[in-house]
Amino acid sequence: MTMAPLRFKTTINCGSCIRAVTPTLNQEVGAGNWQVDTANPDKVLTITSGQVEVAQVLAAVEEAGFQITPLN
Repeated sequence: MTMAPLRFKTTINCGSCIRAVTPTLNQEVGAGNWQVDTANPDKVLTITSGQVEVAQVLAAVEEAGFQITPLN
């Protein structure tokens, strides 16, 4: 069973922001299991790993210094 991707509105808005959050997100959800659409006005973070809890993602992004709100 494939779970729907998790989507979040964030303040991750540029390449250096993505670099700042990469180590934390790679540790929590795995490299290649997430992406940030910096072209979207909501800077949408999409998590494609089905093994992740929303709370884990929220904590990881906040720990890296960014704001995050679940979208789905």
